[in-house]
Amino acid sequence: MSKGREVRSYDYVNHPYAQVRDVLSKHALTVFQSATKAATSRARSIASELRVDISGIAVEADIVISVKNIEEQTSELAAPITRLELEWQAAKMPSLFPLMKAELSIYPLTASETQLDFSGLYEPPFGAVGKAMNAIVGHRIAEVSVHRFVADVAGYLRTALAP
Repeated sequence: MSKGREVRSYDYVNHPYAQVRDVLSKHALTVFQSATKAATSRARSIASELRVDISGIAVEADIVISVKNIEEQTSELAAPITRLELEWQAAKMPSLFPLMKAELSIYPLTASETQLDFSGLYEPPFGAVGKAMNAIVGHRIAEVSVHRFVADVAGYLRTALAP
């Protein structure tokens, strides 16, 4: 994969870093599935779903998310940070959709707030034609999809970790 197109998004969870880290480190796929699936009947699927509304047109695709690596470090400011290396692709006909390679970083903002910071790269399919389509609307769809994914995960964690 070449450099690809970058997509970034962030949100926060109003719970301590250690709680958020523990849940995402141990149960990331379950959190992603639960956060992005509305239908209970599909909750057992390996796929999650991304949904985007662009000018009244719904674009949605089941995706397969894999966690490639989880790494815990201490930043230059002596703050802990956990990084989940993710990949996702469409569950059906993956060659028609971009492969996303990303990192979800988790770090404390305060003693009771945790930042989720998503940074990903994707390469549009179909070579030059795909790049042209991406320039018109594809990048916007990717941005909205990633923003919704991060917001869904943060929202789920806010609720799931509530006392």
